[in-house]
Amino acid sequence: MKILYGVQGTGNGHIARARIMAKAFAKRDDIEVDFIFSGRDPSRYFDMEVFGNYRTVSGLTFITENGQVNRWKTLRQANVRQFIKDVKQLNVAKYHVLLNDFEPVTAWAAKMNDLSSISISHQAAFKHKVPKQGETWADRMLMRIFAPCDVNLGVHWYHFGFPIMPPFIEEPYSKATTGDHVLVYLPFENETAIKSLLKNFPNEKFICYHPEIDEPFSNENSQWRPLSKQTFQQALFDCAGVIANGGFELSSECLQLGKKILVKPLKNQYEQSSNRITLERMNRCESMDTLDPQVVSKWLSKDSPEPIRYPDSPDILIDWLMEGDYMDTKVLCKQLWETTHFPESVRLALTHNG
Repeated sequence: MKILYGVQGTGNGHIARARIMAKAFAKRDDIEVDFIFSGRDPSRYFDMEVFGNYRTVSGLTFITENGQVNRWKTLRQANVRQFIKDVKQLNVAKYHVLLNDFEPVTAWAAKMNDLSSISISHQAAFKHKVPKQGETWADRMLMRIFAPCDVNLGVHWYHFGFPIMPPFIEEPYSKATTGDHVLVYLPFENETAIKSLLKNFPNEKFICYHPEIDEPFSNENSQWRPLSKQTFQQALFDCAGVIANGGFELSSECLQLGKKILVKPLKNQYEQSSNRITLERMNRCESMDTLDPQVVSKWLSKDSPEPIRYPDSPDILIDWLMEGDYMDTKVLCKQLWETTHFPESVRLALTHNG
């Protein structure tokens, strides 16, 4: 089987999910996979060895400033002519199926050439009646036309009775320790604003990752580091808690590792606002709308939660792909959720709030 895999490169969460899939594909000798990434300058990708001879295209992306999506700049910078050119030039004739993680060039190329396409993304979950906050008509239209696929296999922390898969998390709870630092990953926030927030807690230790940092340095009670999967993962394993935007993949890892989370959703990004709602329903996060030291102070005193055990391998999904009956998602999702373990407190919260 020859698979084309399109990945949205704007956020590291999409790439993290694709890495797990790539490792699983690499163990098979009956599948060939070509990866295409879009939405990020090619020089800004890192730790990409697992994807082999991957390709990049411009695609479409979102412009963020000071913790919120700048819709005007997002529209203004969109190179529609280049996007159309990339779609037309992408030859998909040799592939049996497209897997798509919210990547528009490959999705539209598949649609124009009648290639079967399957969306495996967190965004696809929002096509169903899952908890949402702040969704507008424009958001609904964006989800419909941005990266359209024939089959939508959403990925979420709970299925809510729909064809939604659990996230695949490689790292087991056994790797987690409780250190004395807080991991801070707020890539959409202004670096100066983050430093100002952390100065309020001189007795705490923070390790901060930010895309604007090129060389590591220390600043009073915090260490600042450039993006790196390996060092970030170790900082995550050893931390006492995580302060982050409302992205899906990092929150998923926190749930699996039993790390307390404080989320500050990206403003004007309803997906992250909706993620907050679901985490709150699960009693698995505290949240803030601004970089609020009072909220941080209260959160720092919280205990770590019980971990949730999600599947560590996508092998069940890959076997389903090989069978070729893409419209039958019920058995696949049922098998995957049977491998998921919720603590009783989370199960009760989901039942009560669902």
